[in-house]
Amino acid sequence: MKRRRNPIPPHAKMVFKGVMFDVWQWEQKMFDGSQETFERLKRPNTAQVIATAGEKILTLYEEQPDSVGLFPSLPGGRIDEGEGPLEGAKRELLEETGYESDDWELWLEQNPASKIEWTIYTFVARNCRKVAEPHLDAGERISPRWTSFDEFMALTENDAFYAKEIVEVLLRARLDARKSEELQQLFFGPQ
Repeated sequence: MKRRRNPIPPHAKMVFKGVMFDVWQWEQKMFDGSQETFERLKRPNTAQVIATAGEKILTLYEEQPDSVGLFPSLPGGRIDEGEGPLEGAKRELLEETGYESDDWELWLEQNPASKIEWTIYTFVARNCRKVAEPHLDAGERISPRWTSFDEFMALTENDAFYAKEIVEVLLRARLDARKSEELQQLFFGPQ
C-alpha cells in the first residue's frame, strides 16, 4: 500500500503529546492561495509476524484490558524508539511467544491510515523454534496456537481478526489458486 499523503512537514508543531499518539499541526497553502490549518496524528510504527514451523502458522488468541473479548492476532506490537522494524519484530515474537527464527523476510510495509503517520511492517519468520517462555506485558493475555494454512486463511472471515491490513491480500489468495500457492511458498519456503 502506497502512502497517500506526504509526511508531516518539518515546520509542523506538535500540539499534543500522548502516550501513543502525538498531534501535529501546520499551516498549509490551499490551491486558491488561502491558508488552512492541517493536522495529522503520529504514532510509533508497528511490526507483526507470520511465524511458521513446518506447515503450521502461529496464531495468537489474545485479550487486552480494553478489548471486548478474545480475538485472533499475530505476534507483534509497537517498535521501540531507536529500534528497527526487524529488531522490533524479533523482540515481539520472542516476548509474546518464546519463539525465535533465523529465517526472516519482510513481506508487507503498509501505511493503513492517510491521516496517521504510521507504518505496519509484516514479516514472515520461517522455521521458528521455542527458546524461552513468553514475557507478556501486564495488559496482555495470549494463547498461541499452531494453525494450518487453511485455518489461518479462514481468519479473513473473523471480524475480530486483529491484522485487518493483511485481510485483503489473504482474500485474494483464497480466490486465486496461483496466489495461494505463492503465499504458501512465502510462508513455508519451497515445498
